[in-house]
Amino acid sequence: MKSTAPLLQLPVDEDLYLRRATAADAQDLYFIIDRDRPYLREWLPFIDFTQDPGDTEAYLKYVSASNNTSDLVFVIVHEREVCGLIGYKRIDRLNKKLEIGYWLAEHKQGKGIMRRSCQTLLAYAFEKLRMNRIEIRVGVDNQRSSNIPRQLGFTLEGVERDGEFLNDHYHDLEVYSLLRSEYEG
Repeated sequence: MKSTAPLLQLPVDEDLYLRRATAADAQDLYFIIDRDRPYLREWLPFIDFTQDPGDTEAYLKYVSASNNTSDLVFVIVHEREVCGLIGYKRIDRLNKKLEIGYWLAEHKQGKGIMRRSCQTLLAYAFEKLRMNRIEIRVGVDNQRSSNIPRQLGFTLEGVERDGEFLNDHYHDLEVYSLLRSEYEG
């Protein structure tokens, strides 16, 4: 018997909320990926491997599976439109740390959506999940993305050299962190 429990939903603002991602979101998310492919491809390594809605559905099934304890992924819904993903990666309950990853449709950029969504995930991670450390990794020179941890009070710890394979080359990642003792929720 399938569970009829409501999906985890986190309110951000009156026009913005985060909802736990499911395989049912595959079509909407794939549409964004395919439409914004040149834009998203500049910083996201999975874009070239996402060639049809089935690829997105397989990812969503993986992250929403009941036995997956290392990821918690949400769709970003702004003005009733699914416009991106945000979530926790590499959840380490023993050491009470995790990483936040995110991407957003090109036409939704510059509205503060990602910063506000990250603020909501920070509060949930520190207050509900009782985490001690949160990281955000950003491609070096990805100014828009690196502005987010800076605005939220994260510390730049350094650069992870060749931290990610992007398209046809390795590139460096800036590593930002925020500790519970630094969090001003």
